[in-house]
Amino acid sequence: MHAMILERPGQALRLVERPIPQPGPGQLLIRVAACGVCRTDLHVVDGELTEPHLPLVPGHEIVGRVAAAGAGAEAFAIGQRVGVPWLGWTCGSCVYCRSGRENLCSAARFTGYTVDGGYADYTVADHRFCLALPDGYSDAAAAPLLCAGLIGYRALSMAGDAERVGLYGFGAAAHIVAQVARSEGRRVFAFTRPGDTAAAELARSLGAVWAGSSLEAPPEPLDAALLFAPVGALVPQALAAVGKGGRVICAGIHMSDIPSFPYHLLWEERVLRSVANLTRADGEAFLGLAGRVTIRTTTDVRPLAEANRALADLRDGKITGAVVLVTE
Repeated sequence: MHAMILERPGQALRLVERPIPQPGPGQLLIRVAACGVCRTDLHVVDGELTEPHLPLVPGHEIVGRVAAAGAGAEAFAIGQRVGVPWLGWTCGSCVYCRSGRENLCSAARFTGYTVDGGYADYTVADHRFCLALPDGYSDAAAAPLLCAGLIGYRALSMAGDAERVGLYGFGAAAHIVAQVARSEGRRVFAFTRPGDTAAAELARSLGAVWAGSSLEAPPEPLDAALLFAPVGALVPQALAAVGKGGRVICAGIHMSDIPSFPYHLLWEERVLRSVANLTRADGEAFLGLAGRVTIRTTTDVRPLAEANRALADLRDGKITGAVVLVTE
């Protein structure tokens, strides 16, 4: 099979041929059809996430079909379409796993980071952490649901009953969660890179009541702000944008340092918190919702061999929506 390999952080991925992996006990062999390119992949490739298992096949927004199953892997049938997300395995016995917080498991393994991911023709995955996908989405359209969608959904759930929701960084995650928020009757305020008219237009087309630069203040106080841009300087701005009791949710796995800010931005019971990974329950709930409410994913589809260019364009802010690699 073909695979894009990261041999050392900071270097370009290399296209190689390698044997098709064999599924072990509890694993599925999956013929990859599409794999989204997530900002987390960029953090891995650039060395900002510092513990990859090298050499590594990145990618954790995987859509494919079951080609073979190891002993005991009976959750899906041969030929069935499945999704493989970021969370690839947990211990099941620690205090976090036993209390419904498997996303915090210290022994967790992560797809495309500590185990090989989906920038390849085939991958293997623990059948317990694969997800059934709703009908009505093409392979490429379904791929961004598996991280951009899931993390956005978890972040939105942390906003509670917020009616006015600000989304900072209107990319893959925000353009999905904006639609979920609108389906729940919330009002969406989109904050984009200065001068990014394409992202602002996309936000408005998806029902945002306001779209402007991340350097601007919204026209009215927000109840919650979700930060998808990995820019620590946006945290004080978001705190200033939410009203009393407002919540600021940092939804990325990596962020630049947050500058100091005056206490009055946090006072009046504002809340600042982060999102870490996801749980299988998140996946089941969100993909169930995606089966009931049609979510339009805006995708830039490219062949697997163009993974380096896709990552570069994401790094440079040239992607509107989500970029997806396909193997055929």
